[in-house]
Amino acid sequence: MTTLDGIARRLGRLARGGSVAARTALPVDTNPVPADWTHVTKVDPEDDKQLPLLYPLYLRHTDAVSVGGSADVTARNTEETFELLAPASVPAFHEPSGPRQVTRRTRERADLLAIPEVLNGDVEALVGELGAATEYVREELVPDLLADEYPWLPAGVTDRLANAAASWLLAEAVFEAYVVQNPDSAAARESGVSADDVLSPREAKRRAMAAERHLDSELVYLEYSGTYGGDEAAETLARMDDALSWSRLWYGGGLASREHAARMLDAGADAVVVGDAFHRVAAEEFDVCERAARDLDADTEPSDVAAWVTDHVAVADSNAAAYLATIPSVADPERLADRYLTATVRAWLGLRGGADRERPVDGSATPRLDDLVGTGLVDGLSEADAALLARCLGALLADVDGSPTLPTNHFALSLSG
Repeated sequence: MTTLDGIARRLGRLARGGSVAARTALPVDTNPVPADWTHVTKVDPEDDKQLPLLYPLYLRHTDAVSVGGSADVTARNTEETFELLAPASVPAFHEPSGPRQVTRRTRERADLLAIPEVLNGDVEALVGELGAATEYVREELVPDLLADEYPWLPAGVTDRLANAAASWLLAEAVFEAYVVQNPDSAAARESGVSADDVLSPREAKRRAMAAERHLDSELVYLEYSGTYGGDEAAETLARMDDALSWSRLWYGGGLASREHAARMLDAGADAVVVGDAFHRVAAEEFDVCERAARDLDADTEPSDVAAWVTDHVAVADSNAAAYLATIPSVADPERLADRYLTATVRAWLGLRGGADRERPVDGSATPRLDDLVGTGLVDGLSEADAALLARCLGALLADVDGSPTLPTNHFALSLSG
């Protein structure tokens, strides 16, 4: 061993020792996942999982958005989802279920890349997918990026750079260790989790300890995927929380009320992840807006629209209220849901009226749309939120003449159908 090799090894040991000390002994937080995130909204790129018309308003209350899903997720619909989220003020990170969902565009858009590792699935879920992802990044994604940016580089140099860049991309990524507890879910089918693989609270604690101390997982995720874990999940979270010191602990599955979210946070979760409750808002508003269109028109006074919502929508039992109730910072979910559902109906009526009017030659939004956004569609919007809202609504109008500014197939409501 040369002197240089010996120095490099000592430096490597010092770096590893410093990393361990920072995680366990020093009063610093080196985890790249923010500790103040308590609510994460999971947006599934799958075409059937659509967005509420006024999704920027709902999402401004969450701490972060996770983009990913277990079924029918492609590079195309993932890129489209990030395009929709790009102007929003909330951080968005990518949680791919397959390596080819990671593209140059998603890397540019995502604040973080979170790589899932299923701790109680088959070996493919823990090692196989990571191996496939590493191969894809090293042999395809990075070389293609280098070829585009530096076509003049010699092949030998490109190969060395690709090796270093692939290692850096994986080192920069966040590793998300999953414990999947619903064997009937799509997540379980994708990761090979059967009923025999469901863990007891103590077993889950042990896997969490291994994830933090051996796998260096920045996130440990207790996943019930569509079902609410209740007492069992609370006990498991409490045990995992006691065992972890550096990794963030998240819970996801079946959250549809303030009580559900509070229970999991009180049990030890650093954050709760809500997905289905958000997407159900889109399905609900489709029904509400179709009913409103039969009774109201674009010239209906805002007060009359509000009265119609009060009379025809059970806001307290709505999906909008249920989603907003899972967000700890939202003080009055029912009142906010009423505002947003009323705003959705007003916007939809205005869009339908605008679509029936003659489009300006330059393709810009109609005066009716400008009036909607500029005269209190929803009070208290920041300038950035108002601009994003106008862009979302304008995209649907643009879709009428064949030149959409956003991928409108992700909305439940459509003017072109």
